[in-house]
Amino acid sequence: MEVCFTGMSAALLEQDTHCTAKTYLWMHPIYGLTALGLEFLHDRLRFLPRPVRALAYTAVIFGAEFATGWLLRKALGRCPWDYAQSGWSVKGLIRLDYAPFWYAAALLFEPAREALLRVTSEALRQTPEYRHAVASGEVTFVPENWVNTYNQWMNNIQDWCISRQLWWGHQ
Repeated sequence: MEVCFTGMSAALLEQDTHCTAKTYLWMHPIYGLTALGLEFLHDRLRFLPRPVRALAYTAVIFGAEFATGWLLRKALGRCPWDYAQSGWSVKGLIRLDYAPFWYAAALLFEPAREALLRVTSEALRQTPEYRHAVASGEVTFVPENWVNTYNQWMNNIQDWCISRQLWWGHQ
């Protein structure tokens, strides 16, 4: 998302025909943790209208950007992004003029989440060959007792968003 935004900004504002985009390696874990925070919040605010939920998501995004920027500044001596030159920045860590863009991203969060959820679980439900691969001997597990875990998982597939899949997958 950030790469698309910075690339489009370079093309439109700086007439960069290459649409040169930039990001920082720090952004991957930051966005990953923010997605987990949004997922946590989503479950608790489901009863509210979507535009109100998007406001809450926008606050979480700003809070995550500010907090991680502050932590990086304390730990490394500087924050990789510096918005100090912007008139709408808060301590150079967040830009308040980006609020409409973050709100739009927050509005798109739930539809994107639902689409990813349907794709991941439906894809597994629609592929019976994976369920039968172990029984036919095409796939073997070492150690062999993992066959039971695999079969239980394949027979009890539940809809989880991609951020939870990533989180639990790396545990």
